[in-house]
Amino acid sequence: MDTRTAPARLRIARLREVMAANQVDAVLVPSSDPHLSEYLPGRWQGREWFSGFSGSMGTLVVTIGEAALFADSRYWTQAETELQGSGIALVRIPTSAATHHVDWIAEHVKKGQALAVDGQVLGLAAAQQLRAMCERAGIRLLTDADLLEAAWAERPGLPTGTVYEHAAPQAAVGRPAKLALLREAMARLGATHHFVSTVDDIAWITNLRGADVEYNPVFLAHLLLSHHDATLFVGAGKLDDSLAAKLAAEGIALADYGQAPAALGALGPGARLLLDPKRVTLGLREAAPGNLTVIEAINPSTLMKSRKTAAEAAFIRQAMEEDGAAMCAFYAWLEPALARGERITELTIDEKLSAERAQRRGFVGLSFPTIAGFNANGAMPHYRATPEHHAVIEGDGLLLIDSGAQYTGGTTDITRVWPVGTPSDEQKRDYTLVLKGTMQLSRARFPRGTLSPMLDALARAPLWAESLEYGHGTGHGVGYFLNVHEGPQSISKAVPDTTMAMEPGMITSIEPGLYKPGRWGVRIENLVLNVPAPSSEFGEFLEFETLTLCPIDTRCLDFSILRADEIDWLNRYHAMVRERLAPQLSGDALAWLNTRTEPVPAA
Repeated sequence: MDTRTAPARLRIARLREVMAANQVDAVLVPSSDPHLSEYLPGRWQGREWFSGFSGSMGTLVVTIGEAALFADSRYWTQAETELQGSGIALVRIPTSAATHHVDWIAEHVKKGQALAVDGQVLGLAAAQQLRAMCERAGIRLLTDADLLEAAWAERPGLPTGTVYEHAAPQAAVGRPAKLALLREAMARLGATHHFVSTVDDIAWITNLRGADVEYNPVFLAHLLLSHHDATLFVGAGKLDDSLAAKLAAEGIALADYGQAPAALGALGPGARLLLDPKRVTLGLREAAPGNLTVIEAINPSTLMKSRKTAAEAAFIRQAMEEDGAAMCAFYAWLEPALARGERITELTIDEKLSAERAQRRGFVGLSFPTIAGFNANGAMPHYRATPEHHAVIEGDGLLLIDSGAQYTGGTTDITRVWPVGTPSDEQKRDYTLVLKGTMQLSRARFPRGTLSPMLDALARAPLWAESLEYGHGTGHGVGYFLNVHEGPQSISKAVPDTTMAMEPGMITSIEPGLYKPGRWGVRIENLVLNVPAPSSEFGEFLEFETLTLCPIDTRCLDFSILRADEIDWLNRYHAMVRERLAPQLSGDALAWLNTRTEPVPAA
């Protein structure tokens, strides 16, 4: 194949022309936008545009002679395929938080040369690390220019979707109450002003939702809050007059999206500005006056929105019932269709499952692109079938389906693995070891305030005992009709900090996995809610309430490695699933539910 005309190669060549014209020797292209979002509007998908790598996380560095894409183990197989012919080298990194690209830049950019990165999309914390490296290496760091603009002729503009209200009763806490809580937090920290740039925080604070970012009901905005007023910087015309008037009556004024830097610059020398260095960009930080007192701390709203109220938890349980009913209807179609020999592909699964969810009460959209991976495709944790590359579900093997939805009363995320034909003994063993990890963490009890990364080893222990491992985190926080990934808690190998303390009301995924490249993958995921456990003389304790409602397939189990207490947990979980979902179902879907939740005999 002649790779000289590969799209990524041509785009990198164009970028190098712009670099040369601006006397720049290297460009850093992060997966980021002015709000440091995980999922990006099209305008800021430059890393994907120039490299061809479509994974949700990754970093691109381009020099005059070389180019490298940094990705963690979730994407290695995918990146190898998508980077073919691009001339871009894949650098494998251990986790998405790794900073190997900084070391790579230090090795490949010479003293006195210039490195450019758009400061408007570079996180403040990341900028501090990058700047320190550049100072040590004698590299000139340029952060005041967006070179992608000149090199990307087809670059999309700003999204123009409308903003709407997340209304009661699902919006269980009103805007005035949330603003009051934020102002109390500001007072404790000694701040006169607070600037918020992360779009999920803003959506939570304002009880507003939008569609500027695919799969996430958020909108592009900044928020500047003082003790007596608030300004929401948002695109013109995105809110209708009645909603704007309602906000104004509650003390929230509207201003143009692009005016946020000027508003920061206009703060007087007596202001004390609260900023989250992990959740604001360098460009916005530098817009504030140099003589301003800046208080660096986590956004109080990030902590607040992670703790769902009792009313929100009740709506989430209802959303789980809707989601579980949709999955039962889907699987009641899938299994007979496969048995009849119908031609079903990974794309068919996405279409059918999404259609079932769309019929459920409160459904708004999917919460992320459905992952339906059969056999080898299931070994890629973030695989996505496309019309050009997908598998037919036929023969023997394992089908992994990771999917979720947005409902007005909650956000769902679930992974199940189903046998197609006859699973092998090795597949059954892999499946059972992963399930043991899911169960072991699900059954945990721990002191309130435990740092969430400390729980990670519980899910990995059954795999580690067999010298097996997986490369992604075990669990992420989940929003309330918001982003499917949210912090601050993370059950992973992340370096713990005090913001990761487990508190009542937090929703987190539990999703250990095992992946054998080119063969199959296994991941079993439920969402869980932190709830109080019995206290003792040693203080308050928490445990998990499993929220997700869908059978876990028992045909893949290797009973020789399951303990009686593990079988008991599975039977009790299935009894709950049947009790909660049966009233939502009838006909084939109810029959399927009853079959798949039959108790399994004790070992």
